[in-house]
Amino acid sequence: MTIAVLGATGMVGGRVITEATARGHRVVALSRKPADETPGVTPVPVDATDPRAVREALSGSGAEAVVLAVRTQPVDEDFLLGVTRTVLDTAAHLGIRVLVVGGAGALRSPGAPGLLVADDPAYVPAEWRPVAEAGVAQLRTCRDHPHTDWVYLSPPALLEPGPRTARYHRGTDTLLTTAAGRSWISAEDLAVAVLDELETPGRDHHITAVHAEN
Repeated sequence: MTIAVLGATGMVGGRVITEATARGHRVVALSRKPADETPGVTPVPVDATDPRAVREALSGSGAEAVVLAVRTQPVDEDFLLGVTRTVLDTAAHLGIRVLVVGGAGALRSPGAPGLLVADDPAYVPAEWRPVAEAGVAQLRTCRDHPHTDWVYLSPPALLEPGPRTARYHRGTDTLLTTAAGRSWISAEDLAVAVLDELETPGRDHHITAVHAEN
């Protein structure tokens, strides 16, 4: 398939592109400063803060699905929600699927199902709450949008570069941990989960993944 990736040069976006091309998919890589063109990848410069530019880039991409993997540091919730709405608006018009790589804060805390991870100090210290709360708001934006062909992928508590093992457990709206009690996955394996979901879509709108040790 043809997959558009917005946030193509980020930690997750770049790995999604690597995984997608390894599986034989064509990728349209959308980012402010696109990387050099490689086989199977068409880089397109896009300023994600410009809704018109995002709409035009997606409309001209020929994509059958779009992966939204953008982040800001420090967090800019207004930008995050704005670009999410723009992508959903455009995807609804084009009739394509959206996969949002979101935040762990939108998941339920495993020790207290009525508590979101964003509100659980066991997982989110005070200095990280704005980031976690932005993820919660982003998921709410997806749920409130009339476009229904979307999925929000929350990583576990820790997401960092690491090995590609292709071993992970898939869950829905509750934070997962490994057998050793770690809530962790490599960005490489999260990319595997992204492509698995695009290739074989599930019925859940909110999913997560965690490293599988065995």
